[in-house]
Amino acid sequence: MARRHTTGPTTETDADDLPRYFVWVRGLEGPEPQKWGEMEFGIGDWKRPLVLAWLELPADERRLPLSMLARRYPPPRVESL
Repeated sequence: MARRHTTGPTTETDADDLPRYFVWVRGLEGPEPQKWGEMEFGIGDWKRPLVLAWLELPADERRLPLSMLARRYPPPRVESL
């Protein structure tokens, strides 16, 4: 995927093109961070059990790297089986 390089402030149109949600999902080794464009859970809601927590990002945080968002919004505590 090509990255656009823009100069100047982020416009609403630019922010709308970026993932809107920061999501913690159940991974093989614990919670994993992801960025999603929308919160549609798919056919039959098969993704719903995988989602541990989610947050709609403000427009100014949508450009932040995943690693920075993961530090800013730590993973939820997950009970081990």
